[in-house]
Amino acid sequence: MMKKILLIVLLFILIKIDAQNIKSIQLRPLQENNYSSIVPLGTVLQLSFDDLENDSKEYRYKIEHMTHDWRKSRLLSSQYINGFDENTIINVTNSFNTFQNYTHYEVKIPNVNTVITKSGNYLLSVLDDYDEVVFTRRFVLYENAAIVAVQATRSRNAKTTNTQQTLEFTVNHPNIRINNPQQEINVVILKNENWNEQITDLQPTFFQQNQLRYTYTNKTNFWGGNEYLNFDTKLIRNKSLNVVRIEMQDIFHHYLYPYTYNPDLEYRFNPDINGQFVFRTLEGNTPSTEADYAMMHFTLYADSPFLDKSVHVYGAFNNFEIEDETKLTYDFEDKSYKGTVLMKQGFYNYTFATVDKFNKVDTNEINGTFFETENQYTVITYFKPLGGLYDRVIGIGTGFYNQDR
Repeated sequence: MMKKILLIVLLFILIKIDAQNIKSIQLRPLQENNYSSIVPLGTVLQLSFDDLENDSKEYRYKIEHMTHDWRKSRLLSSQYINGFDENTIINVTNSFNTFQNYTHYEVKIPNVNTVITKSGNYLLSVLDDYDEVVFTRRFVLYENAAIVAVQATRSRNAKTTNTQQTLEFTVNHPNIRINNPQQEINVVILKNENWNEQITDLQPTFFQQNQLRYTYTNKTNFWGGNEYLNFDTKLIRNKSLNVVRIEMQDIFHHYLYPYTYNPDLEYRFNPDINGQFVFRTLEGNTPSTEADYAMMHFTLYADSPFLDKSVHVYGAFNNFEIEDETKLTYDFEDKSYKGTVLMKQGFYNYTFATVDKFNKVDTNEINGTFFETENQYTVITYFKPLGGLYDRVIGIGTGFYNQDR
């Protein structure tokens, strides 16, 4: 029995080590500068990632249909997929002319083996040789059966008018009969397509023929946050945007300009891509396999550490997740937080987040929150008629907060 337990523990450790070698995960449409995995049904999405062990392992993808709140739906795979819901990723290429060797994996969905036939939430899992999940990503396929109009404005609450933004939206459904909106309709609002920043459990405030309206004073408020910081490592040997110093060790180390914590910070416009990232290199023609990796050094000056909180680098580069690798360590002598994250060459948005002892993530404590900040909001509308088997996504709407409004 003890040997069996030790074997399971050892296997778990090995799997965790393998998972740490997976980097640069993307799930996006093929169009350039489109970072969204919320797309019309039938759109081709491409999943790509790197394995730094560079030994051409066999990975498989698996696709599952989910409910509006991300539980496994009642549908059988044959009811939402023509072909196979699980298949081997066969597009495998080794990196070329890089200091950090890696194996690059790609697969397009749908493909000849996997054609998705229904709208809804989907969970894409990548499995290893041990049939263990290495990582997952969410994506949403929607129909254009309803028109969702979204407006983002400054908060109407006097207490948060300088720090929050609010959403109001309408769902127009002339071709869909909705008998009981409170039970048949669910909506989700996402900020900058970050599933950690969402609002759910909303009911329509007004009903009209073929139209549902959602207008609230507080329930649809989001913290404005601040514009993301950024850097560019398209030049691996030379300094580029916001890179102050470069060292060559086993790989290149890029030191970013330090950021100084200021509790009295005022808003300053800085164009960003809402936390996203793009791989690119000027030393090759194919960033997927010719972009190198650099150890990025982050520095955050603060007179004292944040009490009972950890500080992390935060962004879409790791799916807005809090991980050990993104944690910064406080240097009392230098009065700064410091840390490193291994990243593929490209242009990145990032920010700093604090995490308290209850694992609550706060992206506003260090960088502030302002009503002027430009953000993108996505409203996803789910429809499941009484007696229906699954949540259709009948439409989405997108609203942008414009500080000049």
